[in-house]
Amino acid sequence: MSNTETMFVKAAEGKRVRKESGGLLANDGEAVPRNTFWRRRLKDGDVIETTAKAAKPVK
Repeated sequence: MSNTETMFVKAAEGKRVRKESGGLLANDGEAVPRNTFWRRRLKDGDVIETTAKAAKPVK
């Protein structure tokens, strides 16, 4: 998949988000398909789109 077909998201603060498969989205975020399901979660404010680097700060 190319970058335009996926996006990296993590749950908005205070939210626990279920994936389409039924499991929970990882706390550090995950790459997910840019489909209707995830665009709706983004629009509803359940997730925020970010980059993998922003989600995992270097210590």
